[in-house]
Amino acid sequence: MKFIYFLLIILFTLLYVPCNSFPQKNNFSHILTPIEIASNFLRLYPDSIVYRDQNNSKKWNYEQGLMLEAFYQMWNQFRGNVYLNYIKKNLDYYIDNNGKIKTYKLNDQNLDNLSQGRALLSLYNLTKNEKYKKAADTLREQLRKQPRTKEGGFWHKKIYPDQMWLDGLFMAEPFYTEYASLYDEKDSFNDIANQFLLIEKHLRDKKTGLYYHGWDESKSQKWADSETGTSPCFWGRAMGWYLMALVDVLDYFPQNHPKRNELIRIFRELSSSLINYRDPKLNLWYQIVDKGREKGNYIETSCSLMFIYAFAKGSNNGYLAGNYYKIAEQSFKSLQNNFITDKNGVLSLTNVCAGAGLGGSPYRNGSYNYYIHELKRINDFKGYGPLLLASIELGKGNMANFKNRRVGLDYFYNNEYKNNKRYHYIWEDHDNSGFSELGKIIKRYGADIDSIPTAPSLNILKKYNIYIIVDPDTPEETAKPNYIETAAIKDITAWVKKGGILVLLANDSANCEFTHLNKLTEEFGIHFNEDSENRVSGKNYDMGKFDGLPDHSIFKDVKKIFLKEISTIKLSKNAIPVLKQKGKVFMAASQYGKGFVFAVGDPWLYNEYIDNRKLPEDFDNFRAAENLFGWLLSKTININ
Repeated sequence: MKFIYFLLIILFTLLYVPCNSFPQKNNFSHILTPIEIASNFLRLYPDSIVYRDQNNSKKWNYEQGLMLEAFYQMWNQFRGNVYLNYIKKNLDYYIDNNGKIKTYKLNDQNLDNLSQGRALLSLYNLTKNEKYKKAADTLREQLRKQPRTKEGGFWHKKIYPDQMWLDGLFMAEPFYTEYASLYDEKDSFNDIANQFLLIEKHLRDKKTGLYYHGWDESKSQKWADSETGTSPCFWGRAMGWYLMALVDVLDYFPQNHPKRNELIRIFRELSSSLINYRDPKLNLWYQIVDKGREKGNYIETSCSLMFIYAFAKGSNNGYLAGNYYKIAEQSFKSLQNNFITDKNGVLSLTNVCAGAGLGGSPYRNGSYNYYIHELKRINDFKGYGPLLLASIELGKGNMANFKNRRVGLDYFYNNEYKNNKRYHYIWEDHDNSGFSELGKIIKRYGADIDSIPTAPSLNILKKYNIYIIVDPDTPEETAKPNYIETAAIKDITAWVKKGGILVLLANDSANCEFTHLNKLTEEFGIHFNEDSENRVSGKNYDMGKFDGLPDHSIFKDVKKIFLKEISTIKLSKNAIPVLKQKGKVFMAASQYGKGFVFAVGDPWLYNEYIDNRKLPEDFDNFRAAENLFGWLLSKTININ
C-alpha cells in the first residue's frame, strides 16, 4: 500500500510540478520559430483547445480565446489555411448555426467569457458567416449589462461584486475595442480608456510602479486592504494580462482620440517599472514580481512571456524605444534555454502557474504564501499562447527596418461612402473592399501608415516617403468626385523628383477616372489604356492568374499571382515594364529625379485578394504584397 501511495505521489508530481522547481539548461541550436511552436501545439492538441485531464476546460473559456488569438496572428503573419481551419474548428464546437454559444451564460456576467470575441470578429470578417457575428453581438450585449463600480469600472464577475481585477482588462477590452472600431461605436472609446485609467488609479503602487492583482471598491473582502481596497501582492501574470491588453487595444483605438496618449503613457510607465524587477541572471520575471529570490518564489514563464510579447510589440509599433525589443529578444532566448524542453521532438513549456485568483471557495487570500503554492502545469495554455505571440512579434522585429518611414494613402481622389460611412480601399475598411491587411504588412516593416484626406500639396507630401493613389472616383461612384488637377500634378511631380515614392493603383475601364489620372502618370512615362484584361467569371480564379513571373524583387519566391479586370499600360520616357505578358504591360516603374513611381492597372492589394480568404492557396498575392512594399520602402530616402 505504501508503494502504491508513493507511485501516486510521483505521478502527481509529473503532471503538476511544485512551484519551487529550478530551471534546466537546454541547448537549442537556434531560436524557435513561430511555425515550430505552432506546429508543436497542433500535434499536442490537434482537435480542440482543452486540457485532457480537466473537464471544466471543455467549455467556453478565456484560455481558448488566448490560443485562438495566437493562431489568428499566425494566420496574419504566414497565411497558412491550417491556422484558419483550426480557429474555425474550435469555434464551431461552441457556435451553432443560429449564433448561440454552447455552455455560455450571459447572466454569469463574467469578463473571462469575452476573450474569444476577437476570434469571432476575425472569422466573421473573413467568412461573412452571420453566426459568428451573432455570437460576437451576444458578447457585446454582456458588456452593456455588466455590473460596474460607482466610477464605471466593470466588475470582474457577478460573483465577485465591486471588484476589478487586472485579468479582466485583457478578457474584455481588446474585444470591446475591436468591436467598437468595426461597428463605429465612437462613444465606446471613452469607456474603454476609462477602464485602464481606473485600474491605474486604484491598483498602481506609486513607490514601485507595479500593479496589485485586484481591487475591492467595498473593501469588504478579507484580501482587501482596509484603506485602499487592494490585494496584497504584485502577481506577475496579472500585470502580464494588463500589459498585453494595453498593447492590443492600441491596434484598434483611434489615432486621434484624446485618451490614446494616456494609454500609451500607462503602457510605457509599467513597462519601465517591470524592467527594474527582471532577474539579473536569467533576465526573466518571478511569480511575485518584487520578491525576487525570496524563499518559495520562482521564475514564472507565462508572465515573462507576456512581458516579452508586450515589449516586442510595443517596440515594433513605436510605443517603446528600440532597446525594449532587444530586452524581449534576450529574455526569450533565456526562457527557451532554461524553461523549454525538447524530448523526442516534442516541446514542453515549464514553470507556468496553472491558476490563481482572489476570494471564491476555497477562499484565496492573495498572500505571498498563497501564490507561491499554486500548482503549475506543463504547456499550460496561459503560457503557450504568449509563447506563440511573443515568437511571432519577435519575428516581425526582424522585418521592422523602416521605423522612420511614413506611407500616406489618398482619401481625396478615392472618396466613396456607403451607409454614410467611408469605405473602399482605405486602411480602416476590414471588409473585402478594404486595405486593412495591406496596412498590417506595411506596419510590420516598421513604417507608419496615415490617410491624406485633402488634395496633396507639396507641404503635405513632404511628410511622407510613399504616397498611394488608388482608383480615383468617377461621377458614377461619387456625386462630386475630386479630380487630379494641374496644381496637384505640379506638387506631386516635384515631391517625386525630391525623392518621394508614388504608387499608382488604377482599375479597369468601367471603374476608374482616367482622364485626369493619365495627366499625372504621363509625367512619368506611364499611360493607362482604359481597357479591361483578365476578366474572371465566378470562381474560375485561374482566369486571372499570372505565372512564369519575371526575375524581380516583387516576385521573389512567388510562383503565381491573381489580378483581374486590369488596365494595361503604355510606356514612354524612362518608364520600364515590371510585369509584361503576351506583349502587354501590366505593371510598370519609372525613375524620376531622386524618386520613383510604381504603377499597376488594378487596386490589386485589397483584402479580398491579398490573401487566401477566397483565393486558392497556390496564389501568392500576400507574399507579393510583402515583397512589393519591402522593395519600395528600401528605395525611400529622407525628403527635405
